[in-house]
Amino acid sequence: MNGEEILVPIFICVVLPVLIVWLVTRVRKNETDKRAEIIIKAIESGQQVNPDLLSPQNSPKSLKEKLLSRLTAACITFLIGIAILVPGIIISQKVNWNFAASPFPMFVLISGILIAIGVALFIIYMTGKKMLSKEIEAEENNLSKTDKTK
Repeated sequence: MNGEEILVPIFICVVLPVLIVWLVTRVRKNETDKRAEIIIKAIESGQQVNPDLLSPQNSPKSLKEKLLSRLTAACITFLIGIAILVPGIIISQKVNWNFAASPFPMFVLISGILIAIGVALFIIYMTGKKMLSKEIEAEENNLSKTDKTK
């Protein structure tokens, strides 16, 4: 490998994840700074400050929303795994590549990992739904009571 061929894997494996983490951290810091600035102005003007404003998340996800986000992630990863595997199989059959020398094993590996993650997330969703059914029901009842009082 010469220098030009190694730049792309280095960018994808090193620079891109670091950039993503930096951007997420920067967005969270900006949100926190804006919230702190609003609270400081409210305190300076002598108004009462709601303690809930100090928490990083104003609307935490309910158990049902967390489970549904896991189900969504399971479906997405499973379908992406299938979407990578099927064209890889079709291309390898039409081109008659040598299995060891072709990129097909990489397709199989990546799609196998994604399919396994999708299945694992689906299992987590099913067991979580079964284990947390009483808590979800109580949470929904609590939310419906607060909606009626408003």
